[in-house]
Amino acid sequence: MGIKIVTRHGNTLKEKLYIPAIFGGMKTTLSHFITNLSDHPEIKTINYPEELPHDISERYRGVHRLTKRDDGSVRCVACFMCATACPAECIFIEAEERMDGVDEKMPKRFDIDLLECVFCGACVEACPCDAIRMDSGIFSFIGQKREEFVLTKEQLLANEEKKQ
Repeated sequence: MGIKIVTRHGNTLKEKLYIPAIFGGMKTTLSHFITNLSDHPEIKTINYPEELPHDISERYRGVHRLTKRDDGSVRCVACFMCATACPAECIFIEAEERMDGVDEKMPKRFDIDLLECVFCGACVEACPCDAIRMDSGIFSFIGQKREEFVLTKEQLLANEEKKQ
């Protein structure tokens, strides 16, 4: 078994000092600086939050929402599959018995901590009854305290589907 020798590139002094790369980077930085300094109208800006970004992908996963049945009841059956599939473990469900005969259980408490959520969509994929979705179109959420980022069942039910 022989030893494989790999030839090294960049043996000249000019290549070892990275002089062309440094000047190339400085040239790019200087051109951006001059462009931004001259106040060109082609620089794209958005007056957020007055104007919402219009280049958001159709596949963007927004803030979660819980869906309802035709009779207005929550579609979730508290099977805990979304909480189990969640890699960030940010979904908290407390189940209670359902008395209307539609299903055995329903969520008494269904909370999602948005500060822990990684918006991966694993909860949506794991849900067997299509109760949780990420199509609310809400991409920006703000708050003053950590508690404001924990969405309750009522808040999740109030989020509506984004109309195209």
